[in-house]
Amino acid sequence: MADRLARRVPDTLILVEHDRVYTLGRNADEGNVVAAPAALKDAGIEIVRTTRGGDVTYHGPGQIVGYPILDLRARGEGAVEYVGCLEEVLIRLLAEYGIEGQRDRANRGVWVGREKVAALGVRVTRGITMHGFALNVTVDLQPFGGIIPCGIRGRGVTSMARLVPGVTVESVKPRLIEQFRIVFRYQGEQDTRN
Repeated sequence: MADRLARRVPDTLILVEHDRVYTLGRNADEGNVVAAPAALKDAGIEIVRTTRGGDVTYHGPGQIVGYPILDLRARGEGAVEYVGCLEEVLIRLLAEYGIEGQRDRANRGVWVGREKVAALGVRVTRGITMHGFALNVTVDLQPFGGIIPCGIRGRGVTSMARLVPGVTVESVKPRLIEQFRIVFRYQGEQDTRN
């Protein structure tokens, strides 16, 4: 963030897969982690507090976690518009696979029916974005049972692989990057790290 703020680096999108972990946002309710501590230890799932918005979510292999580091001031955008653009990137990507992703203004992220396929948790400090999105591609959905995902009761979680068998993280990444470039209006080469 400091390098982007000082303009030493351009806007950057970092894509990663995390080890098995539950992350809690700044104002997360710890009661939304319903798995017993012994079960978490047996499953090798750590709990980590973060500085992002949102409640609790799960990250693990098979899930693309995107960390855009953008200067919103230079783009003339605010946080709400930024979140909408992230949703748009993911909705367009899903459409390439024949999946109809939807927005829910009360519960941000991308949904397929009543199941969330992509979670958002962002932070904007001095106009610079941090944290971002988590797209369930081939991730094991079982660990989501140990939490109330995003603190939302009565709705589920899904993955692209559950909806389109045969999809892979490696096949999704370039399409995700391309949709990001289109929605955020990048024309030249950008620093995109995997």
